[in-house]
Amino acid sequence: MNVIETKNISKLYKQADLEIRALDNVSVNFKQGEFTAIVGPSGSGKTTFLNSIGGLDSPTKGQVLIDNNDITQLNSNKLIDFRLKNIGFVFQSYNLIPVLTAKENVEFIMLMQGVSNKIRDKRSKELLEAVGLQEHLNRRPNQLSGGQQQRVAVARALASKPKFVLADEPTANLDSSSTSNLLDIMYRLNNDEKMTFIFSTHDQRVIDRAKRIITLEDGKIISDTNIK
Repeated sequence: MNVIETKNISKLYKQADLEIRALDNVSVNFKQGEFTAIVGPSGSGKTTFLNSIGGLDSPTKGQVLIDNNDITQLNSNKLIDFRLKNIGFVFQSYNLIPVLTAKENVEFIMLMQGVSNKIRDKRSKELLEAVGLQEHLNRRPNQLSGGQQQRVAVARALASKPKFVLADEPTANLDSSSTSNLLDIMYRLNNDEKMTFIFSTHDQRVIDRAKRIITLEDGKIISDTNIK
């Protein structure tokens, strides 16, 4: 079953008298349980594509269907609510809230969803244990290493039980050990819980783990390969 389907999406930007086509008529499907790497040179459209399917940016034309819901037709309030309930995000810069502890950062999405205190407490502890941070529940981001912060970001992304997780260069700031640990966690969730992960990445370590590789160049898909 397709979790995501894009139909002829394009994204145009204007800079002075220039028109830049960040995405050019991209049509692609993602099924539940995929572990996909979106690759290509800088400026190929990877982040724009991820932002489009995550509802963080709107394509200039075309459709983005998530479970057959066209998110390009949602107004801003409905789109925020849809993202909150359906999509987990992992950003290169972590985007943790600095004044909150690791546990509070993970709980934040559930708080916005109106989840009860008891369930928030239980799930946040379970997720931080799953990413190996059970001893760091009460530490704030500035008390954690980069790898630990990114693991908190992964736990936060999973807190809402999303249909899929979008990760934009999630290992760019991590050393080899942290990258390996993070990928192990995601790979296990993908295999055991059939959670769908879509990465934009330059990192060969991520690409080597991918089960599908989509290559973008000049805003177009030039190859789409299932690895295993």
